[in-house]
Amino acid sequence: MCQRHQTAGFSDTKGLLKLKGLHKGKRVVSRQGQKRAQAGNMATESSPLTTHVLDTASGLPAQGLCLRLCRLEAPSQQWMELRTSYTNLDGRCPGLLTQSQMKPGTYKLSFDTERYWKERGQESFYPYVEVVFTITKETQKFHVPLLLSPWSYTTYRGS
Repeated sequence: MCQRHQTAGFSDTKGLLKLKGLHKGKRVVSRQGQKRAQAGNMATESSPLTTHVLDTASGLPAQGLCLRLCRLEAPSQQWMELRTSYTNLDGRCPGLLTQSQMKPGTYKLSFDTERYWKERGQESFYPYVEVVFTITKETQKFHVPLLLSPWSYTTYRGS
Protein backbone atom coordinates (compact mmCIF):
# COMPACT_ATOMS: atom_id res chain seq x y z
CA MET A 1 0.00 0.00 0.00
CA CYS A 2 2.62 2.55 1.06
CA GLN A 3 6.25 2.48 -0.02
CA ARG A 4 9.02 3.16 2.47
CA HIS A 5 12.78 3.45 2.48
CA GLN A 6 14.94 1.70 5.07
CA THR A 7 17.67 3.65 6.86
CA ALA A 8 19.89 2.04 9.49
CA GLY A 9 17.18 -0.40 10.54
CA PHE A 10 14.46 2.21 10.89
CA SER A 11 11.83 3.26 8.41
CA ASP A 12 12.24 6.63 6.77
CA THR A 13 8.82 8.08 5.99
CA LYS A 14 9.81 9.78 2.73
CA GLY A 15 11.58 12.61 4.50
CA LEU A 16 8.93 13.27 7.14
CA LEU A 17 10.95 11.54 9.84
CA LYS A 18 14.66 10.87 9.75
CA LEU A 19 15.11 8.45 12.63
CA LYS A 20 18.65 8.28 13.94
CA GLY A 21 18.17 5.45 16.41
CA LEU A 22 17.18 4.80 19.99
CA HIS A 23 18.29 6.66 23.08
CA LYS A 24 17.12 5.31 26.45
CA GLY A 25 14.29 3.44 24.72
CA LYS A 26 13.00 6.50 22.86
CA ARG A 27 13.33 7.30 19.19
CA VAL A 28 15.74 10.07 18.30
CA VAL A 29 14.79 12.21 15.32
CA SER A 30 17.32 14.27 13.37
CA ARG A 31 16.98 18.04 13.13
CA GLN A 32 16.13 17.67 9.44
CA GLY A 33 13.27 15.31 10.30
CA GLN A 34 12.03 17.66 13.05
CA LYS A 35 12.05 20.65 10.68
CA ARG A 36 10.06 18.76 8.04
CA ALA A 37 7.54 17.57 10.60
CA GLN A 38 7.16 21.10 12.01
CA ALA A 39 6.72 22.53 8.52
CA GLY A 40 4.00 19.95 7.92
CA ASN A 41 2.19 21.15 11.05
CA MET A 42 1.81 24.62 9.53
CA ALA A 43 -0.49 23.25 6.82
CA THR A 44 -3.02 22.14 9.46
CA GLU A 45 -4.62 25.59 9.72
CA SER A 46 -5.67 25.72 6.07
CA SER A 47 -6.83 22.13 5.60
CA PRO A 48 -10.57 21.49 5.95
CA LEU A 49 -9.83 17.78 6.59
CA THR A 50 -7.42 16.53 9.25
CA THR A 51 -6.66 13.30 11.09
CA HIS A 52 -4.79 12.43 14.27
CA VAL A 53 -3.69 8.89 15.14
CA LEU A 54 -2.89 7.85 18.69
CA ASP A 55 -1.19 4.56 19.52
CA THR A 56 -3.15 3.56 22.62
CA ALA A 57 -0.82 0.61 23.31
CA SER A 58 2.11 2.96 23.93
CA GLY A 59 0.13 6.06 24.91
CA LEU A 60 1.98 8.03 22.21
CA PRO A 61 1.16 9.55 18.82
CA ALA A 62 1.42 7.07 15.94
CA GLN A 63 4.40 8.50 14.07
CA GLY A 64 5.10 7.55 10.46
CA LEU A 65 1.81 5.73 9.81
CA CYS A 66 1.04 5.67 6.09
CA LEU A 67 -2.45 6.64 4.97
CA ARG A 68 -4.36 7.27 1.77
CA LEU A 69 -7.28 9.61 1.16
CA CYS A 70 -9.76 8.64 -1.57
CA ARG A 71 -13.08 9.98 -2.85
CA LEU A 72 -15.89 7.90 -4.35
CA GLU A 73 -16.47 9.19 -7.87
CA ALA A 74 -19.91 9.21 -9.50
CA PRO A 75 -21.27 7.72 -11.69
CA SER A 76 -18.53 5.03 -11.89
CA GLN A 77 -18.56 4.37 -8.11
CA GLN A 78 -14.76 3.99 -8.23
CA TRP A 79 -12.41 5.24 -5.50
CA MET A 80 -10.08 7.99 -6.73
CA GLU A 81 -6.92 8.44 -4.67
CA LEU A 82 -6.42 12.09 -3.72
CA ARG A 83 -3.35 11.81 -1.53
CA THR A 84 -0.92 9.43 0.15
CA SER A 85 0.80 10.75 3.24
CA TYR A 86 2.33 9.86 6.62
CA THR A 87 1.55 10.99 10.13
CA ASN A 88 4.06 13.41 11.61
CA LEU A 89 5.81 13.39 15.01
CA ASP A 90 2.54 14.34 16.71
CA GLY A 91 0.56 11.60 14.91
CA ARG A 92 -1.18 14.18 12.73
CA CYS A 93 -1.44 14.37 8.97
CA PRO A 94 -1.88 18.03 8.06
CA GLY A 95 -3.02 19.31 4.71
CA LEU A 96 -4.91 16.22 3.58
CA LEU A 97 -7.27 18.19 1.41
CA THR A 98 -7.16 21.76 0.17
CA GLN A 99 -10.25 23.95 0.23
CA SER A 100 -10.41 23.81 -3.57
CA GLN A 101 -10.40 19.96 -3.50
CA MET A 102 -13.18 19.85 -0.93
CA LYS A 103 -16.56 18.94 -2.35
CA PRO A 104 -19.59 17.05 -1.08
CA GLY A 105 -19.23 13.30 -1.40
CA THR A 106 -18.08 10.06 0.18
CA TYR A 107 -14.44 9.87 1.29
CA LYS A 108 -12.21 7.11 2.65
CA LEU A 109 -9.13 7.29 4.83
CA SER A 110 -7.11 4.04 4.62
CA PHE A 111 -4.48 3.50 7.33
CA ASP A 112 -1.68 0.94 6.74
CA THR A 113 -1.76 -0.49 10.26
CA GLU A 114 -0.08 -3.80 9.37
CA ARG A 115 3.16 -2.09 8.35
CA TYR A 116 2.98 0.27 11.34
CA TRP A 117 2.81 -2.62 13.83
CA LYS A 118 5.34 -4.81 11.97
CA GLU A 119 7.89 -1.97 12.13
CA ARG A 120 7.45 -2.01 15.90
CA GLY A 121 7.84 -5.78 16.14
CA GLN A 122 4.21 -6.14 17.16
CA GLU A 123 1.70 -8.68 15.91
CA SER A 124 -1.69 -7.18 15.10
CA PHE A 125 -5.18 -8.24 14.12
CA TYR A 126 -6.14 -5.58 11.55
CA PRO A 127 -3.90 -5.26 8.45
CA TYR A 128 -5.52 -1.94 7.60
CA VAL A 129 -8.23 0.37 8.85
CA GLU A 130 -10.61 2.11 6.46
CA VAL A 131 -12.77 4.95 7.68
CA VAL A 132 -15.49 5.92 5.20
CA PHE A 133 -17.39 9.16 5.81
CA THR A 134 -19.61 11.64 4.01
CA ILE A 135 -18.97 15.35 3.56
CA THR A 136 -22.17 17.26 2.86
CA LYS A 137 -20.99 20.86 3.34
CA GLU A 138 -17.65 21.77 1.81
CA THR A 139 -17.47 24.90 3.97
CA GLN A 140 -17.17 22.89 7.22
CA LYS A 141 -13.99 21.51 8.76
CA PHE A 142 -13.70 17.78 9.40
CA HIS A 143 -11.41 16.01 11.87
CA VAL A 144 -11.19 12.20 11.82
CA PRO A 145 -9.20 10.86 14.79
CA LEU A 146 -8.11 7.23 15.05
CA LEU A 147 -7.29 5.53 18.35
CA LEU A 148 -5.24 2.46 17.50
CA SER A 149 -3.97 -0.64 19.27
CA PRO A 150 -2.77 -3.96 17.82
CA TRP A 151 -6.16 -5.55 18.64
CA SER A 152 -8.69 -2.74 18.26
CA TYR A 153 -9.41 0.71 16.89
CA THR A 154 -11.89 3.51 17.46
CA THR A 155 -12.77 6.49 15.35
CA TYR A 156 -15.23 9.37 15.58
CA ARG A 157 -15.91 12.78 14.11
CA GLY A 158 -13.74 15.17 16.06
CA SER A 159 -13.73 18.92 16.21
